[in-house]
Order: sequence, then C-alpha cells, then structure tokens
Amino acid sequence: MRLLTVICLLAGLAVAPVARAEDGHDLWLRYRPVEASAGYAPAAIAPVADTPTLKVARAELERGLAGLIGAPSAQADRVILIGTPESSPAIARLTLPLKAAGDEGYLIRTVTVDGKTTTVIAGNRDVGALYGVFRYLSLIQTRQPVDNLNISDAPKVKLRMLNHWDNLDRTVERGYAGQSVWDWWKLPDYSADPRYVDYARANASIGINGTVLNNVNAKALSLTAPYIAKAGALADVFRPYGIKVYLSARFSSPIEIGGLKTADPRDPAVKAFWKAKADEIYKVIPDFGGFLVKANSEGQPGPQDYGATHVDGANMLADAVGPHGGVVIWRAFVYSHEQPDDRAKQGYSEFKPFDGQFRDNVVIQVKNGAIDFQPREPFHPLFGAMPKTNLGMEFQITKEYLGFATHLVYLGPLYEETLRSDTMAHGKGSTVAKVVDGSLDGRKLTVMAGVANIGADRNWSGSQFDQANWYVFGRLAWDPEASTRDIAADWARMTFSNDKRFVAPVVDMMMGSRETVVDYMTPLGLHHQMGRSHHYGPGPWVSGGERADWTSVYYAKAGPDGLGFDRTATGSNAVAQYAPPVGACFADLKCVDEKDLLWFHHLSWDYRLKSGQTLWDGLVTHYSRGVSAVDAMGRTWAGMAPYVDAERHGQVTDFLAIQKHEAQWWRDASVAWFQSFSKRPLPAGEAPPPHSLEYYEGLSFPYAPGI
Repeated sequence: MRLLTVICLLAGLAVAPVARAEDGHDLWLRYRPVEASAGYAPAAIAPVADTPTLKVARAELERGLAGLIGAPSAQADRVILIGTPESSPAIARLTLPLKAAGDEGYLIRTVTVDGKTTTVIAGNRDVGALYGVFRYLSLIQTRQPVDNLNISDAPKVKLRMLNHWDNLDRTVERGYAGQSVWDWWKLPDYSADPRYVDYARANASIGINGTVLNNVNAKALSLTAPYIAKAGALADVFRPYGIKVYLSARFSSPIEIGGLKTADPRDPAVKAFWKAKADEIYKVIPDFGGFLVKANSEGQPGPQDYGATHVDGANMLADAVGPHGGVVIWRAFVYSHEQPDDRAKQGYSEFKPFDGQFRDNVVIQVKNGAIDFQPREPFHPLFGAMPKTNLGMEFQITKEYLGFATHLVYLGPLYEETLRSDTMAHGKGSTVAKVVDGSLDGRKLTVMAGVANIGADRNWSGSQFDQANWYVFGRLAWDPEASTRDIAADWARMTFSNDKRFVAPVVDMMMGSRETVVDYMTPLGLHHQMGRSHHYGPGPWVSGGERADWTSVYYAKAGPDGLGFDRTATGSNAVAQYAPPVGACFADLKCVDEKDLLWFHHLSWDYRLKSGQTLWDGLVTHYSRGVSAVDAMGRTWAGMAPYVDAERHGQVTDFLAIQKHEAQWWRDASVAWFQSFSKRPLPAGEAPPPHSLEYYEGLSFPYAPGI
C-alpha cells in the first residue's frame, strides 16, 4: 500500500506575480497558486487502485493541488478519495447513487469516513473518476467552494471527438498553429514526447474521448502497417485518459494499397480487403474507434464512382469494424461542382432518401450549416430530417473562414446558436441539441466532432484566445445545452485571472466577438464572401480564373437589382428542406430573422430593414459597426494589462492590431464591390473606401498589414 500523500492548502501563499512570462502552453490547466484569502482547507489524497486511469487521475490531482495550494503537509484533516465501487472498498461501502453517472459520469460528494471529512470523487468506471478530478480542480481554479459538495454529472453525447486534418508530411489542412502535433517520423519508436500526454490531459479535462489522427482528405498510406503502428503508439499514450483513436479512411485504398482493380463496396474482394484491414488494425489497437470517411466530395473517391450509394459504402465499412465494436462516421459534406442546383441543398438531397438504411454502427456526420463553416449559417436541414439514422454534429474549431489565428473570435455563440435552433421536427422544442444528444428520436450512438485547431505551436492553437474554442467545444460536446457565456467565464478565470475586473469585460468581449466578425465579413445573411483559394480575406469578385459557381459571386447574387440568394419557392426552394413551420418562416420576410435575410432572399437595394434603413445603407452600417467593434476590443484588452503576463498580453495586442486593419480591409473592399452594383451613395457619415475596386481586386493572400 502506498503511503498517504498529503497536499496541504496553505493559508498564507502570496498571489503569483503577474509579471511571470507565460507562453500559453499550459492552456486552462495552469494550476497557479490561489490567493491567501481563498480559505481552502487542507486535504490529503487517499491511495488509489493500481490501474492506468486511476494512477493518472491521482497524478493530476497531486499536480493540480500542488500548484494551486502549495507543498505537501502531514497535518491535513480532510481526505480526497478517488475511484469506483469496484476498485475501492471504501467507496463501495458508501453505496453512492451512481446509476445516473453511466460509464463516464461522476459524483463528487462530501461525506464523513472514519471521522474525517472526505471528498469522494467516484465513477462507475475509472474514466468517470478522472473526469471528476478535473472538475474538482476546476472548482478551485475558478474559486468555487469545495467544503460541502454534492455534484453529479454525466456526458449527454457518447462520442466527443476531435477531427485532425493533419497530413502525413506534418502539414495541417486549414491549420494555423504550426506543424502537426504528431511527429510521424519519430513514431512509433518515440512516443514519449510530453506534448502527447499534455494533449491527452487537456482533452480529458473537457471530456473529449476520441481523436481522428489524420486528414479527411486521406492518404491510403495511413492504413499501411507502419502507420498503423504509429497510430497504435499514440493510442497507448491516450488510453489511460479515456481517449480512443480513429483513422480517416481513403475509399480507394483497396486499389492503392490492396492491389485490387476496384473499390466498389459491393465487390466481395473489396469487402474482404476491408475486413482484413480492420482485423489488422484491431490486432495493434484493440480499442480502435473506427473510420471517418469523406467520400464523393471535392474530388475524393467514393461509392458513387461505381454506381453505388452512400449506404453501400458506409454499411460495407461498418460490417468490417462492427465485430470489433467499431463505428463508421460518414460525412454528409458532399459538395460537387457538377451539381447544377443550389449547393446548400446537396447534402440533404443525397442523404435524406436513405434514412433508416444505415447500419446501427454508422453515424452520418453533418456540418452545422449547409455551406461550409461560415461565420453564420442557418442550421443544416438534415438535423431533424433523419429520425431513423444516427446523426452527428461537425463543428469547426479551427477558424478557416473567421480570420485564422489572428482574429479574436470566440466560437461559443456560433455553436450555441446552432444547437439551440429549433428544427420543429416533432413540434416546438425539437432543438438541434436534442438531435445531437439523441434524445429527440431515441438514438443511442451520438457524436459531436470538432475540426481541431491544434498544432505544434507552444500555445497549441496559434493564438491565446483560440484555446477558448477548443475548450468550449469540449464543454458543449459533454452538454450541448450548456451556456457558452458561463463556459467563457470559466475559461477566462482558469487561463488568465479570477479578478472580476478582468473576467467581466473579457467575457463580454468574447461573447460579442462572433457578431463582430459577422458584421465585417458577412452581414445580414451573406455567406462565403472569402477568397476561394485561401478563405481568408474578402474575395467578392471573380478573378484569377476562378469558377463563378464556387465563388462569392455565386453566393451573393449581387446585381443592379439587388443582393442575396433566393432560396424561397421562387428560387432554389431550399426552404422546403426544413420542417414546414421553419421553412415557412425562412421564406416569409415578416418572419425571417434579419441575420439570415440574404441567405434566403434576393432583395432590392432599397428594401427597408426593420431599422428603417435601406438594405444598402444597413449593409454599410453593419460593415462599419464591425470595424468599430474590433477597435473597442483593442481598447478593452489594453485595459487588461494589469491582470495578464506581458508575453500573452502582447501577443493578443498585436493580433488585435492585425484584426483591426483587416476588418477595415473587409469593410472597404466589400463596400467598393457592392457599390459597383448598387450605385447608391454611402450613408451620411460613412467614409468611402480609400481605394478603387480595381485596387482591392488586385490584392492577393496574404495581404500584409500596411499595404
């Protein structure tokens, strides 16, 4: 039996000096000393069972308390007891109400054991206890009382996953935080890189239990024996933290690495290839999660290449991994240039007819909106439309269309707006969140996935505030109905400071930042106004040989008669893909929210908004409001210097300066282009763009500040 480890909460510790330089590597797990006035009582950690997960749970608790509280002491009167009824006789004797915790939930309760005040952190399985440890430490990090606890929590979504778009050469598609965190060249022989453990700790702290290691635009090489071994080495590191690994599978792998002449999912030889490949993977990774597949989208191979369907392809793979307990996550992102109809309709059109035909271990992973991770999109019409199919949510954590790593945009409000949208599939209250957590239609295999923003940069995500998007994604994957304002406050406290003079203005800034980027990029329901190739700066024109069916010209539908994409019955009729009450509202100018106005309607430049402004005047006002809001963010952050170390404060300051300059670029270029159609003067007090439209058309990515 290991000796009792005692961690004392010393009452006299001084506040950590703000001047200490930090680079952001510790994320929200900083564990800096609490203030002397916090008044936490001493505690001791009881021995735990000798299992991999309980050992890392204990190590995390020791680490956290040592950083927050100080040096160990043998004089503690309080005890922290970690484990499960199976692993701990002391916990078993307490007969705690753990049924509701399920496999991954936990209970934190203050009880008396052998005359001592004891904080019990228990789960039905070891991973639940680990999640409970992180929750307990977060209470101290955010200065919540821990003297008399009775907390019970469990995840509402079964598979809470990161999707890494990491390539085998360590580049990251749509990644803005350096190279891939996976050092493929050194794996599998060297898996002791401490970043792998830190990655697992960070994910476990927010309940993420799965990671797809490679890009959805996959290479067949990732399924060969050497790369399976590399994935296996990472799986060994992540396993104690409750994290399974998954792989993106290239559909044409039977041809490219299997020596076959076809990848037709109906072909017996193809089925045999995938069964053998699954068997090979599970021999190396017994708890392998399964495959993520992008098929027949943006040139990727798929079953339609052979006249087969998404059902044929997904079910064939599901049959290969099913005997091992694996799942197939099949993406509904199926854009194709060859489709003549509204591209917002394609995913629904291809998948809705197959409702109820997919295997039980198949999940159709649907992006939050029907276009592509825009600053704002109405919820995807597939949510609520496939009650007999497992539907998963795909959010993007990396900011492909929202200013990469240099624009401060907290994505919590975007996620929350989508999850709280009402599909009306079974009447009022049929929210997207209830589709995702399975409660709307009684689905058990549920998924929320986020396209990761993680790279080899020391701060993981390319900027300090982009860490918040990783954090809020994990918290919402655990509970899709949580408040993103509350989550932002927790993150700000754990990452920077608990001082209310810091927390209140910074949380307000974060909560407004998404609307700010919508204003200066895509106001009033505009979408995909970014340059086609880079998705960074404004590109509201066709240049460089770009196809008009893939550019912002296609989506804006700007002309002398007005602006916006008609998706009502007089246009593409995309509104018909929603439940009738929802579609009717989107189609009705008296009902549709103006934030979605130009997504569904093509309107005259002189159309009157609810503010009384014309569409043209309101459009310009939104663009300028976005620029002003970025300026205000800069002033807010400047006032936070006393509460943040100079290194992190300086980086955020520099990035806000870039954002301000580029918000102005967005405003000026967009106004110049739209004015070439509207021919209207600018509203009173609005400054004209300082350059001609031709000047903005000539700019190319990257547009360096100061040009």
